[in-house]
Amino acid sequence: MNRLTGIVGLLALVVCIGLAAGGGWGATAAPAPKAAPTPSAVAKAAAAPAAPSGKELTLDLGGGQTMKLVLIPAGKFMMGEKDKHEVTLTKPFYMGATLVTQAQYESVMGANPSRFKGPTNPVEGISWDDAVTFCKKLGAKVRQNVRLPTEAEWEYACRAGTATAFSFGDDETALDDYGWYLGNSGGRTRPVAQKKPNAWGLYDMHGNVWQWCSDLHGDYPAAPQIDPQGAGDGPYRIVRGGAYLYGPVQCRSANRAFYAPVDRDIVCGARVVVQGSAR
Repeated sequence: MNRLTGIVGLLALVVCIGLAAGGGWGATAAPAPKAAPTPSAVAKAAAAPAAPSGKELTLDLGGGQTMKLVLIPAGKFMMGEKDKHEVTLTKPFYMGATLVTQAQYESVMGANPSRFKGPTNPVEGISWDDAVTFCKKLGAKVRQNVRLPTEAEWEYACRAGTATAFSFGDDETALDDYGWYLGNSGGRTRPVAQKKPNAWGLYDMHGNVWQWCSDLHGDYPAAPQIDPQGAGDGPYRIVRGGAYLYGPVQCRSANRAFYAPVDRDIVCGARVVVQGSAR
């Protein structure tokens, strides 16, 4: 009996030692630590642009300045008013939630030409050429294809699924809630995003400053269009949206105007887009 008890005790001791070494029944060895990334891998990760997530894209302009864009889905709509025609946009795109502000413009261009100074006021007094240069410099800075919207993209985004005179309906008295125009601006620009956005989250699509589009001015074609780029030639570029010195009629979703691309009028600003397939 004493010999049997000794054997059992010895076996118990062996089992205890095994559990202590192995960490318990069914335990697995701790995973080996991951190797530290090489300096080249760290540099590569830091240089890679941020991928868009969900329905928003935020661009880092540097110096504490960012720019928020919202995703506009592909779709079809009736463009224009008396000259209505069907337009299909086959690709989604990101559009600036606000007009380009003076702080954003200065962070990229190093200058602020605006008459009505204010970091969150829209930049104004810029030509079409200036707006295109801004887009190119910003695109190089954030490594994205930044550009001006086409006229069709602009109206489609402004309407946000509506077919009324404004993105909020046909009642022009409601414009006070959505934009800065002759009736409420006090004759100057106002900080962006102080009024209600449209249904797709875009602010100041009606009023504050005219917004340059990429298109040359020309008559609309009567036939349905797919991803139209505007007239083939001409001396003027399209602006949309109305401005602080204009009445409700000029702020309608379908209203269009034009300037020479070198004009630097104090009512002209910009809003940018990035293609939906942004890296």
